This record gives sequence, structure tokens and C-alpha cells, in this order.
Amino acid sequence: MVITEVRDKKAVKDFLDVARVIYKNDPVWVCPLDSDIENVFDPKKNNFHQHGKITRWIAKDSDGRLIGRIAAFINNKKAYAYEKPVGGVGFFESVNDQQVADALFNTARQWLQDQGMAGMDGPINFGENDTFWGLLVEGFTHPSYGMNYNPPYYRTLFETYGFSPLYEQITNHLDVHKPFPERFTRIAEWVIRKPGYRFEHLNAKEIDRFAADFMEIYNDAWSDFENFVPINESTIRESFNKMKVLMDENLIWFSYVNGEPASFVIILPDANQIIKSFKGKLGLVEKLKFLYYRWKGVSRMRAIVMGTKKKFQKHGLESAMFIKLKEYVLPLNQYEELELSWVGDFNDKMLAIHEATGAVFGKKHVTLRKMF
Repeated sequence: MVITEVRDKKAVKDFLDVARVIYKNDPVWVCPLDSDIENVFDPKKNNFHQHGKITRWIAKDSDGRLIGRIAAFINNKKAYAYEKPVGGVGFFESVNDQQVADALFNTARQWLQDQGMAGMDGPINFGENDTFWGLLVEGFTHPSYGMNYNPPYYRTLFETYGFSPLYEQITNHLDVHKPFPERFTRIAEWVIRKPGYRFEHLNAKEIDRFAADFMEIYNDAWSDFENFVPINESTIRESFNKMKVLMDENLIWFSYVNGEPASFVIILPDANQIIKSFKGKLGLVEKLKFLYYRWKGVSRMRAIVMGTKKKFQKHGLESAMFIKLKEYVLPLNQYEELELSWVGDFNDKMLAIHEATGAVFGKKHVTLRKMF
């Protein structure tokens, strides 16, 4: 076995091709777009490079066949938020061989130790946690766009090496045509009628205003969680620009109380239903297909993030936004399912909202940690 750091175009291609080797016989897997993965490693496309560093490796067997890959990175804004500094590993893929996995983990570990790290979390992303984050351990069904999918044996590879669960991320599924529970609907309709409460969907022409409102709400809503790092304006703009190609303005809702930004829910059509046949490529033909299927529509949506300012968290704003969403979605007769992803097991309030909607369990990812 030979492990090589990715330093040229041929190695980049090999890094991307590892996943196509691992999942070639898996009918459920959807190959992420090569460009989405490469954007993570591109300082011009990922502003996390401004306060961190990243590298990656591929593994080949003695016959030169691809058998694994891994990336290691340090986000300086989060690494030192713990008692001992912790880096990250991600984009891990491996054949079902503990020796291969151990060699990849050891390579990443050595690099992180050389950078002063005392541990590593994985599999995570060198970016926000709405994409490429967590190890799938339950619910090996269709993955939504940006959500990690992996074989069940990966859990054994991680845990045998010494990784331990740090927290779990729960994804629930909501049948769009199933009525909301009566109590949920009653509260929502009462909130909608309250004086001073306003609900509006995104207007792309005012995207800068909504981005600013998002940042204000998000940084307040999440500020009490352990090791929280406020999201910055450049990251928000980067995320909203990425969403433009997919977004349906009527699926992204904000609520305001007496003019103050109070709550939001960001929902996108599931691009994985469009790109499944692309095999990771996005050339001219794929772009034309994407535009066609984007126009034709898909049947799944994914709620990628929700947030409510702390002082408004018991006002029923989330319920009202879901009612507004349903008022738009049902007449379309297009969408069948809404994926509510993913919520950390430490976020009791958000999990309670999922339960209140009548959503059912869909998937579980786990973020793990290995201290050196």
C-alpha cells in the first residue's frame, strides 16, 4: 500500500475517483459533484482557508488500484475552543479493510500532530456543518444533496481505530401530504394572526437584506451552544450564492416581530434527484440537464437549517412558517417529502419542533472524536 499526498491534477482526479470505486455497485449512492468537493479545497471558493489549512491523501494497493482517501484540516477559529486543540478529518473513503483505514487515519493524525493538534474530529467538513458532515450509522436510504452517505462498515473502521461518538445528528422525514397535528396547526394559525408578527419568503432581489437577517438570527440562536463560533458575512454570502442555482424563493421563510428579524427556515429542492446520473460531472450536457430537471421540478425538499432568536423561541414562529410553507407547496402537487436535517442530539428545542410537525425518523449521523 502506498499513501500519497495530493499535489497535482492527476492526484486530484484520483482523489475524486476513489468514491466512484467504493460505491460502483451501490444503487443508493449519489456521487457528489466534483466541483462541490474541489471548492472545499480552493482558497478562492472557501473562505475557511483564511483562518485554517487543509491537505489530503490517496491510498493505492501494490497493483496501483485506488483503495482509499482522506483529508485533514485545521479551523483555527474552532480548533482552540477546547481544552486541547482539535483538528478535523473528512472526505474519508476506504475499502473494507482496517489496515487501509488505519493507515489513512495515521497519516492524517501525523500531519495534525505536526501542526500542534491533540485530537481530531471526523468525518467533518472544512466549512459549515450543513454539508459533508457526520458518519451515517442509521437510515441507509437516498441521501439528500450535501448529506454524507457511506457504507455501514465505516462505523467499525472508525471505532476500531479509537474514535468515540461526540454527538449524534438526527434527520427526520415529513410527508408533505400528511396533515400537521391539530395542536400544531392551531398554534400556528394563532401566531400568524398576532399583531406585529410578519412572515415573508425570500426575495432574491433583496438577498443582501435577507442574508443580514439570517446572520443576525443565526448568531443569536446558536450563541449558547458549546464552542459556538459566530458565522461571518463572507461565509453567509458564499452560502447564499451557492443556493441561488437551486433555491425556490417560496421555500425559504423569515419571520419578524415588530420589524425585528426573529426566525428563519432555509429549505431547498433536493438536487440529488437531479444529479444522480451525472456521476459527479458538470459539463455542458449536465448543465443543460440540470436546468431542465430544475424547471421540471423534484419531489423532495431538504430543510438545511432553522434558527430562532432566543427571546422568540417560545412564540410559535417555526409552526407558523411551516404553515406558510405548506400553503405554497400543496397546490403545486409536486413535492412529496420534506427532510428535516440534521439536528444535533443536544438541540432539544429543535428536535421538539420536528416531533410537533409529526415527522418520523429518517437517518442518524454521528460526529466522532479521537484524542491522540
